[in-house]
Amino acid sequence: MVEMSDKEKYKFKRELEEIKEQSGRGTELISLYIPPDKRISDVVAYLRNEYSQSSNIKSKGTRKNVTAAIESILSKLKYFKAPPANGLAIFVGHIVASANQTTMVSFILEPADPIVTFLYRCDSQFYTLPLEEMLTEKENYGLLVIDRSEATIGILKGKRVEPIKNVQSLVPSKHSKGGQSARRFERLIEIAAHDYFKKIGGLVNGAFLNEKDMMGIIVGGPGATKEYFVKGEYIHHELKKKIIDTFDTGYTNEYGLRELVENATSALANLDLIREKKLIQRFLNEIRKEDGGLAAYGEDNVRHALKIGAVDVLLLSEELRKLRIKRKCENCDYSTIESYEGYVDESPIKCPKCQSSLVIIEKTDIIDEFYNMADEVGTSVELISTESEEGDLFLRAFDGFAGILRFKVGAKR
Repeated sequence: MVEMSDKEKYKFKRELEEIKEQSGRGTELISLYIPPDKRISDVVAYLRNEYSQSSNIKSKGTRKNVTAAIESILSKLKYFKAPPANGLAIFVGHIVASANQTTMVSFILEPADPIVTFLYRCDSQFYTLPLEEMLTEKENYGLLVIDRSEATIGILKGKRVEPIKNVQSLVPSKHSKGGQSARRFERLIEIAAHDYFKKIGGLVNGAFLNEKDMMGIIVGGPGATKEYFVKGEYIHHELKKKIIDTFDTGYTNEYGLRELVENATSALANLDLIREKKLIQRFLNEIRKEDGGLAAYGEDNVRHALKIGAVDVLLLSEELRKLRIKRKCENCDYSTIESYEGYVDESPIKCPKCQSSLVIIEKTDIIDEFYNMADEVGTSVELISTESEEGDLFLRAFDGFAGILRFKVGAKR
């Protein structure tokens, strides 16, 4: 299985979003999942049987639309001798176009991971859950921050730090009181600490043992408690094998989990989360310089810097949902290129030059446009998620467009 690039993941995600937006009047939208080991002839036979069964549908309109969708799928399958390496997902059906009209849409996707089960479903929405699950981050890291007074368990899923459990300790402080001898009091403290560590070990086992795709565990906390806990017999031997290292943190609460991820940079150097944090920090460091540094941000400024080859690393938020629309006059040579977010009215508009109609001749996803521009000038592109604090700030404060520059350029006027 070949892993998708960031650009391919983005396009796959956008296609899924478009498919999920479609809505039919009744059970007229067909979702078909074909595993790689399923013979096309068997799929065709199944669909022909469904075609025969559809004659029993009471609604004339629904019956007509379902049979038309099945016919469309059958015609598409003629071009496949066998399913692709990961199988095939086909979505065909009639969606609501206006109050009294429907129009047929169709999508064919080759998924990121192999399709496991053959599935045929008719519904008012396309069934996309199996494909959405393929986009979830599969590499997980267990997190634990601990000292004698508190412990917090969490998990790093892709780029998200998810707290699982916070436990307050009942271990007394290390000083005698109440007239007890110091030696006896110390013994009671160690018994309480042992019970506390056993409790934390049980919680760690419960949280991590059955966690799929657990790549490793990192442990943090102030002082030597973390090393004592790791070396003891408190957690399952299979989990002990997965402990990557221990790291100093100042906190043992939820903030301590985030501090642990920050401090474990060297151990998790290949994680997207760490890479993104470093890129955003590098960009912010440039902006903080008195002369503005080697940085550009905002759609227009970054586009300008990119066109003249000034951008070394292009940063784009993967949550950008913009289209680049090119319109051209049907009568004269006037044309426009503008960016739109959200719904785009595709109706012709008046040409300011000759009052004829300006019509849309090209629509491009803005991330595709910037990727293409970057390819032409040898600029590397990094898609920044919003799952980290830095990524969320990048989208909100800089509109999701930034460039780390090779040389300084003025802002576009």
